[in-house]
Amino acid sequence: MKLISFKHLVIGLCMFTAAGMALALKPTTKLADAESQIDLETLVPARFGEWKVDETIATLLVTPELQKVIDETYSQTLTRTYVNGAGKRIMLSIAYGGSHGEGMQTHRPEVCYPAQGFQVVKDTRPAVLSTQYGELPIKRLVAAQGQRNEPITYWVVVGDQQTQFGLRMKLAQMRYTLTGVIPDGMLVRVSSIDRDETGAYDNQTDFIRSMLAAMRDAERERITGRFAS
Repeated sequence: MKLISFKHLVIGLCMFTAAGMALALKPTTKLADAESQIDLETLVPARFGEWKVDETIATLLVTPELQKVIDETYSQTLTRTYVNGAGKRIMLSIAYGGSHGEGMQTHRPEVCYPAQGFQVVKDTRPAVLSTQYGELPIKRLVAAQGQRNEPITYWVVVGDQQTQFGLRMKLAQMRYTLTGVIPDGMLVRVSSIDRDETGAYDNQTDFIRSMLAAMRDAERERITGRFAS
C-alpha cells in the first residue's frame, strides 16, 4: 500500500513539474512589441530601379470567405502591381501578422490560389535566389485559370529568421517559444501573368533584387529575415 502511494506521489510530482515547465515556456512577450512598428505601405517603396506602381491596374479582389480568413490571420496586407519601362508587370503581395500562427498556412499560394478557382499546374519547388545581400530561400510554382498562366515566387519569414513552411517553420517558432517570445511573421509573394515561365522568373528576380536594394538595412531585414553571414 505504501509502495502504491509512493508511486502515485512520484507520478503527481512529475505531472506538476511538467505543468510548471509548460507554463514557464509559454510565450508571453510579442516580438512585434519590441520592434519598431511596421507599416507595409511605407516599408516598400512605390518606385525603385526600373519599377513603379502601376496606378491603372485595379487590385485583384478575393472571395469574401478568403478575405475573412486573411483579416483574422494578419495584422496588415499589401497588394500592388508594378510595371517597368518595357511594360512588364509584377504583382506584389505581402501578408504580415504581429503574432505568427498556423493561420499563415491559408495564405500559401498552394492554398489561396485554388481557393480562388486556380489550378496549380506546376508543383511547388524550393529554390535559392541570389541577391547582393545573400541567398534568399524561396519557393516557386505555377498557377493557372483558363488562359491565365501565373508563375509565382514566394518566401516566408518568422521573426527575423528566413524559413519555409513545414518542419523548418516549426523549428523557427520553437526557438522563439523557448525564449518566451511570440514571433511575428511575414509572407511575401511575387507573381506575373506570363506564358514564358523562364522569362517571368527572370523578371521577378530583377524585381526582387531592385526592391531590396532600395530599402534600408533594417527595413530589408523585416522583409527577408537575416541573411547568413
